[in-house]
Amino acid sequence: MKNHPTWIPKSPLLLLGVITSVITMFSSVVHAQSDAQNYPSRPVTLVVPFTSGSGSDTIARIISPKLAERWKQAVIVDNKPGASGNLGTDKVAKSPPDGLTLLMAIDTITMTPSIYKSLPYDPMRDLAPIARLAVASYGLAINNDVPAKDLNSLFTLIKSKPGKMNYASPGSGTPHHLSMELLKSIKGLDLVHVPYKGLSGAQTDLIGGQVQVMIATFNSLLPFAKSGKVKMLAVTGSKRSELLPEIPTFLEQGIPEFENLFPWYGVLAPAGTPKEIQNKLYKDFTEVMELDDVKKQLKDQGIFVNILNAEQLSTLMKNDMQRWKNVVTQAHITQD
Repeated sequence: MKNHPTWIPKSPLLLLGVITSVITMFSSVVHAQSDAQNYPSRPVTLVVPFTSGSGSDTIARIISPKLAERWKQAVIVDNKPGASGNLGTDKVAKSPPDGLTLLMAIDTITMTPSIYKSLPYDPMRDLAPIARLAVASYGLAINNDVPAKDLNSLFTLIKSKPGKMNYASPGSGTPHHLSMELLKSIKGLDLVHVPYKGLSGAQTDLIGGQVQVMIATFNSLLPFAKSGKVKMLAVTGSKRSELLPEIPTFLEQGIPEFENLFPWYGVLAPAGTPKEIQNKLYKDFTEVMELDDVKKQLKDQGIFVNILNAEQLSTLMKNDMQRWKNVVTQAHITQD
């Protein structure tokens, strides 16, 4: 009896199974490659989990026409604010993994897991990082009627009225909220938190005097500071902003903990999106972000293109989650 070569199954059924598996595998690879080549075959939705005027909204509205031109498909910007970005994030996490529904995320996504007792999604499990697109800075602004000219005079005023002054945020668990809680912890301040359902309402009441203080993204405060509707006292980062060079940094005013505190903006897809489509998304988003006119439009609003790939963004998210978990624990912040 002749010996069978080791690579040929003795059973016809087993042989058929091997052949079927190979064909299936090959078909899957070809199908995935075809999907990527034909992507997108339908309109793409960029979900912004915050209101208009936020940094992620600004980026989405600047780059969406460029992506549409490149893809020959409509690119829709869908603002879905609420629950500190959780509503919009959950929508993307539960969308089909076909690359047609994408999340224009900000660093809030690394904060809410430590605040909300139960989230309907897991940001590390249910979403696939594509790229960090840009970074910005935070600014601290006060209502014009607050008699303070810098951070030290503001802190003195707050300490003279413990629990009598308040600060606004676009919602519990947002960067604006946690940044102020971090500042409160560092300087021993007693300020009352007033959360709003979005950035617009918080800014309106800061201008109107219903709240006295707010930390927000520099780009969102910029037009109000320039027009004299609010007073900006400090910006995060190691150097002053070119757009408002008269405003000193937190670092200059004795708060080094805020030197490396900055918002970032990224794009994520539902987990399970084919790798070939993820790669195409990374290529197309980063190339559009690097266009000179896009960079200029963003820079004029205090947002700076700063790309990280998917692996680097994943690492950043994990590190930020741990940092903000420490802040949340120390400040005893919880949200149902």
